[in-house]
Amino acid sequence: MSGYYLENFGCRATQADAAAIELGLAARGFRPVAAEDADLVVVNTCTVTASADSQARQAIRAFHRKNPGARIVVCGCYAQRAPEELAQIQGVKWVVGNAHQTEIASLACGQNHAPPANDLIPIEPLGAAPTATGDFRLASPRSQARILTGGLTEHREVLVGHVEPGLGGHTRPTLKIQDGCNHRCAYCVIPQVRGRSRSLATEEVVMEICRLVAAGAREVVLSGINLGGYGRDLTPRLSLGDLIEEILARTALERLRLSSLEPMHLTADLIDRMAASERIAPHFHVPLQSGSDRILHAMHRWYRAGHYARRIEWIHERMPEAAIGADVIAGFPGETDADHRATLDLAARLPFSYLHVFSFSPRPGTEAARLGSLVSPERIRERARELRTLGAEKAAAFRARQAGRVLRALTLQTVRNGATDALTANYLTVGVPGVWKPNLWINVRLRRRPDGSLAADPVQAAA
Repeated sequence: MSGYYLENFGCRATQADAAAIELGLAARGFRPVAAEDADLVVVNTCTVTASADSQARQAIRAFHRKNPGARIVVCGCYAQRAPEELAQIQGVKWVVGNAHQTEIASLACGQNHAPPANDLIPIEPLGAAPTATGDFRLASPRSQARILTGGLTEHREVLVGHVEPGLGGHTRPTLKIQDGCNHRCAYCVIPQVRGRSRSLATEEVVMEICRLVAAGAREVVLSGINLGGYGRDLTPRLSLGDLIEEILARTALERLRLSSLEPMHLTADLIDRMAASERIAPHFHVPLQSGSDRILHAMHRWYRAGHYARRIEWIHERMPEAAIGADVIAGFPGETDADHRATLDLAARLPFSYLHVFSFSPRPGTEAARLGSLVSPERIRERARELRTLGAEKAAAFRARQAGRVLRALTLQTVRNGATDALTANYLTVGVPGVWKPNLWINVRLRRRPDGSLAADPVQAAA
């Protein structure tokens, strides 16, 4: 039996893709092993920033140094965006685009439709119509790596992985129910590497959640590239709120958590539905990107700061103790000190519990990569530092406000400093004294440590 090692980069959607790839490998007789012992190394990449690209390249080179005999497969969004670039890295055997990830197990077993070495088939450019079905070619005469991309614009599948709780270090499995995006934000390359928005049928979602619950899952995270757009491509057309009602009515899932939601998908109806059920985690991640209307317009975001603020305020009014997080970009082209101050001011007054701050990184093929008025790297670093400082202050204030409360937490697989990590519904990771099995519910009273972190004292036996 051959051994494989999979390294995953990026968002929850790529985690779900990785789970599906692992299922395919397991079905072909592969077993997970350490990287240095693997016959096959799969690197599932992200390309949302230049830093993500760099991390992937560094990892590939490190794997080859550690295990030069391993066959390396590079897949994911970076593989879709710049396959030739990755194919030139020593040790890479295959580069597989997002429309062909289900074929990785077959490729690893030598069952593929690769043409002879001198038969080169043109690769599909970003945003173009597919030139061939399953275009498989050599990267260059100097490289033995092969590239399998194409067909993305016609791709309608949502890759699903049936991950049992506890596998791969994940107590809370992620279920990807939507992929792709129809929007064209000026800074974002993801629609070009993921394709158009598509949704998993409701019956399949319910079936997958029932399967996960039967395997022991107590919390499942719903993810997507544009999760709030779920169901718009289905017939009949559905909404994310409709799907949530189906899940609550037809499954025994104890806690449902949603990943990132765009602000314009946060309707009053959806917020009310989430507030009405204790089975839905009061946790919202809502990308902001900028608090300046001028910059939001330049980004091709389809809301303005006032619209965004009202939706965050709706959440806080209905669920005062909910966790609310946001993505913010520092240094978008043309951003002035006044624009940056508008972002700081808006984030300061809204009830955020954390911020994810990204320094602007031009992505090839996006409109923002062609814009002038670039902000200097030094100014971007300064602005990002200010935003991260604000985010840390917001997180500390949220933790302080939770001290003394009794919350239900789910134990995770991490044990450190004599305590087991557990996650509350409102997205607080707390340390429960002692070593606990993962996937247990514990009622805990939160206690603030001198360093500002939260300890959790059990007040009820685990279940």
